[in-house]
Amino acid sequence: MLTKNMQDILDEPFQITPDQISLFRKNAFIKIKNVLSPEVVHYMNETISAEVKRLNTQHLPMEQRDTYGKAFLQIFNLWTKSEAVKEIVFGKRLAKIASDLLGVDGVRMYHDQALFKEPSGGHTPWHADQYYWPLSSDKTVTVWIPLQKTGLELGPLEFSAGSHQLTEGRNLKISDESEKELQKKLTLRDFQQVVQPFDIGEVSFHSGWIFHRAGPNKTDAMRRVMTVIYMDKDMRLKEPINDNQIADWETWCPGVKIGDVIDSPLNPILYSK
Repeated sequence: MLTKNMQDILDEPFQITPDQISLFRKNAFIKIKNVLSPEVVHYMNETISAEVKRLNTQHLPMEQRDTYGKAFLQIFNLWTKSEAVKEIVFGKRLAKIASDLLGVDGVRMYHDQALFKEPSGGHTPWHADQYYWPLSSDKTVTVWIPLQKTGLELGPLEFSAGSHQLTEGRNLKISDESEKELQKKLTLRDFQQVVQPFDIGEVSFHSGWIFHRAGPNKTDAMRRVMTVIYMDKDMRLKEPINDNQIADWETWCPGVKIGDVIDSPLNPILYSK
């Protein structure tokens, strides 16, 4: 379990600047250094890695998987399966940053997910997360937390800066098609592709409609990442427009009616002013 000092760090406000907020709203992503201490990252790594090992059901050899399956091991809503992970995910420090970047009075949980890219794991194709989400606005943001120093060879997250302005391609799920089609569209529109290593304690935040990808893991070590998806605490459920949004409604927003605030037991408020 978290020590009091670690819990304090996870709850203590982290002050972001007006320039950082402006940069996020211009580009729809931002990387921020020293958000978490090395000690907290170490604890998160040990705790979350143990849960991923316990809960993982993907045992096919890499060569027998499709592109999505090669991209990462994906474990959802660890906070509902582990009290120790819940203490981490419910930390107010990251949730307040998310609220400040979005310019809202507070944020709820949409869901969390661990994304572990195995040794020799493949690339993660270009995509926009909000293709999957039946949400009424773009007031969403995902924090991407590397659990180790992440060089380019491990396959860190890559962003197409400002590509949230592009509406073409929003109908593409993660696939070989999305990688091919979006690379073409993003290149034609001349959006800047940003890929950089992550230091220990450095995290990124990206909006639901920015296009992003990750390269393959070219090492013999696991690339370990934890994410939390935050949404405006007043977010409402919209009519789903594809099968994936129907599945997300049933899985992450159980019992919520179209047009209502998404306040199911799986969507607690994580920060409120």
